Amino acid sequence: MTLLDYEYLRKLLKERSGLDLSADKQYLVESRLLPLARRSNLAGIPELVQRMKGGAELLTSEVVEAMTTNETFFFRDKIPFDHLKEAVLPALAQARAARRSLRIWCAASSTGQEPYSIAMLLKEMTALFAGWRIEIIATDLSQAVLEKAKAGLFSQFEVQRGLPIQLLVKYFVQKGELWQLNADIRGMVQHRQLNLLQDLSHLGTFDVIFCRNVLIYFDQQTKAGIFGKVARMLEPDGVLALGAAESVVGITNLFRPYPDRRGLYQPNTAPVARAGAALHVLKAVASAAR
Repeated sequence: MTLLDYEYLRKLLKERSGLDLSADKQYLVESRLLPLARRSNLAGIPELVQRMKGGAELLTSEVVEAMTTNETFFFRDKIPFDHLKEAVLPALAQARAARRSLRIWCAASSTGQEPYSIAMLLKEMTALFAGWRIEIIATDLSQAVLEKAKAGLFSQFEVQRGLPIQLLVKYFVQKGELWQLNADIRGMVQHRQLNLLQDLSHLGTFDVIFCRNVLIYFDQQTKAGIFGKVARMLEPDGVLALGAAESVVGITNLFRPYPDRRGLYQPNTAPVARAGAALHVLKAVASAAR
């Protein structure tokens, strides 16, 4: 792969997915795209790039899917799910008691372990949410991983990663060498293809947004743009969960930390209040001038 090929791929991936590859990630591109080139009967990455430049849109989509990371597992990092169970959901149950509905969005949901973990958690809290209308929206850039997620079929290795044995026994059925999640849990999650760089407003507003372990692949400007979109989609008392290596610090002032729960954030109304106050002062000055 030449330097020009690599620069072409870097630019394309940034535009299509937000993935910000540094100059030293050539080995990563080769490891993920060489198998794709061979499956496409191409000699290597230079030929792959030439085909893409020639307008092979399907191949280009496959390249983007191959390069976007899909690492995930059940109850990943555990702590955010503990926060959800111990603090966030009980608080929302009280705050939403009148409307009895809850909307949760899992961005970059990959093969489904994260939204299904939340679904199982809510199922375990049936006493608190009996009769409620609950929506869990799971989105990802890759249609391939979404199809896998919809099937709810996981290998022995996948169910051993983070999934408590009691939940495996309770919510899964063994099918040969695979384990399938029960239909009632699968039915709690809606899967949709979505690019975080595009307009997200059609999804509506949410009480909880999980946007974990995806922003680390974006540059600061892209992160700030996504935070701006997410802030408009979160209820005033809603909660945003980020990954362990992610933070809003130094990127945006649209969020403030959730009290005593690391990795969780809530909309910060202070900037709006300051803007409103400033507008009031300007109007007063203009009126006095007249």
